Amino acid sequence: MLFNNSPIPVTILSGSLGAGKTTTLNHILSSEQELNAAVLVNDMGEVNVDADLVERESDLTQNDDEIIEMSNGCICCRLRGDMLDEVGRLAEECDFEYLLVESSGISEPIPVAQTFARGFEDAEFDPTGVYELDTMVSVVDAHSFWQAFDSGEALTDDSVDPQGNRVPEEALMDQIEFCDVLLLNKCDLVPEEELNEIEAILKTLQPRAKIIRTEHGAVDPHEILNTGRFNFERASQSAGWKRELQEGHHHDAAADEHGVTSFVFDADRPFHPDRIARLFASLPDGIIRAKGFFWSAGREDVAMGLDKAGQSVRAGPNGTWIASLPKAQQERYLAARPELKENWDEQWGDRGIELVFIGREFDQESLVADLEDCVLSDAEMEEDWTEYPDPFTADEQRELALADD
Repeated sequence: MLFNNSPIPVTILSGSLGAGKTTTLNHILSSEQELNAAVLVNDMGEVNVDADLVERESDLTQNDDEIIEMSNGCICCRLRGDMLDEVGRLAEECDFEYLLVESSGISEPIPVAQTFARGFEDAEFDPTGVYELDTMVSVVDAHSFWQAFDSGEALTDDSVDPQGNRVPEEALMDQIEFCDVLLLNKCDLVPEEELNEIEAILKTLQPRAKIIRTEHGAVDPHEILNTGRFNFERASQSAGWKRELQEGHHHDAAADEHGVTSFVFDADRPFHPDRIARLFASLPDGIIRAKGFFWSAGREDVAMGLDKAGQSVRAGPNGTWIASLPKAQQERYLAARPELKENWDEQWGDRGIELVFIGREFDQESLVADLEDCVLSDAEMEEDWTEYPDPFTADEQRELALADD
């Protein structure tokens, strides 16, 4: 179907290993709805088991190129260019009306969405005008979620990607925070009261997505096909932690009822690096998500980032303070974002602390007090910060050792 006037809509399914992506995909393909679709299945392993399952349980075949198998890597990173080359060839050679993409369990959804929405410089094929991203779907294993919160264990049982540094819990949070439709699967394994609590958490993490409860991946195809829900800019701005920073502290009724709370901690002074590193390594288990930027005394050249997803905590260099840029660049930034001038300090500029914490059943007052204790005192503001130890020395974010003894 060589590039007709109607772009081919695309639905992308993300979700951790075992959440039910392939089961959902097979349910859609075997539904009574007439769907002339092609499928791309991404698997981290050398053998693409999921592609074989799709072939066995549907009328599609790999030999006829209705199923594209992409193995031994992720379409969010090393296989992005290869993916575009394959879907470009598919659009030229095959007759189909819809593309379904199942990403690997540790794929980050934003790069995959960017690839379809904006293309990729390492690929010859430009998808814009040929494909149109319609719906981002994330599948969440309700049973694993319930067990994790009930026991304080990790949100996933997946191992770390051997090809990179992504932590599966972080990937799961990315999948939850960047989607149009969130399928809460395996609901038959979780009591109703706990399902309500999980939904409250998910709504706090991703307030924009439509949440649908499913069992065995059974979902009405109309909920994830031709929905027209995808909007890249809106989706990328919709994460619960970002909403808290932009709009301030608030709850909906479901969050209040189930004890899901969130707050913003900010300060115009730096953290003591040693004290805050120890606190980050011992954050309460009830903190589901924490993210933002902070100033570490002695590192005035770089903004530090915090990213807590489930039991994984990562902190380290992750940006640049505007105040550390050359004067001309500073002026351009301030001209483009005049609101920054409201909190601009004559000596320190925009350096400061702005962190969001989302969780359940944790002592917020105690955590705030601990955070305040990590901020430099009046006396410490006068000390030589270069004498302080620096636990954030890596060039990229490092994972802090969680206390397990």
